Amino acid sequence: MAVIGIFDSGSGGLSVLREIRKVLPSERYIYYSDNAHCPYGEKSAEYIQERARVITRLLLDRGADVIVVACNTATGAAIATLRAEFDVPFIGMEPAVKPAALGTRSGVIGVLATAGTLKASKYLNTKGKFQDNVRIEEHVGEGFVQLVERGELDGPEAERVVRASLQPLLDAGADTIVLGCTHYPFLLPVIERLAGPGVRVIDPAPAVARQLVHILTERGLLNSHSGLDPESPALELLASGDPTTLQRLASNL
Repeated sequence: MAVIGIFDSGSGGLSVLREIRKVLPSERYIYYSDNAHCPYGEKSAEYIQERARVITRLLLDRGADVIVVACNTATGAAIATLRAEFDVPFIGMEPAVKPAALGTRSGVIGVLATAGTLKASKYLNTKGKFQDNVRIEEHVGEGFVQLVERGELDGPEAERVVRASLQPLLDAGADTIVLGCTHYPFLLPVIERLAGPGVRVIDPAPAVARQLVHILTERGLLNSHSGLDPESPALELLASGDPTTLQRLASNL
């Protein structure tokens, strides 16, 4: 049985855990929310790297066989450093620009992400491969992370905040929206409602789940039994700050 460590700046990475558990229901999971240091989006790369080191050591001490960096900003800022310093597989978030570029009908795709993700080399390299063929419009999801961390996933305030960042992309003609932060899928019903039926919204989490299956299969770590070890918790939740929202969101997965 694999022990899968997952971390994010807050509760957003639970959207990735949700997709992973759909395809790997019989593994053990340790989820770490660094919510005392959330959001990561406007923090320096050095700050995020040091937080990622601390969290990685904690997850390894608790037996993690593989670590999912379920945060686009942390992936961009720290995953290369983590891979260089720790002898464990790391899976990060891949900006879903490629499927968006291949599927757009209007030739315009929109990317909603944090400021940190939009300036990270991982995203810029991916963007550079496709921007000659499609127009890529970007907008920081201002206030999205804070909404999710408060557990405010719908209602008038959520609609107001989402509309302010989504509307410029729609006005630019985007018919496909890429969610570049793991917090944002928790606002998917609001995003889809405001975007309308003609706009496709892409969550990269299912692709991360498929990559994790591939890595665990290669290493022979998949649980060969249909159930969990009754003496081991299926999901352990940890947080650097108040765990209340994390626990509430996790209970609905």
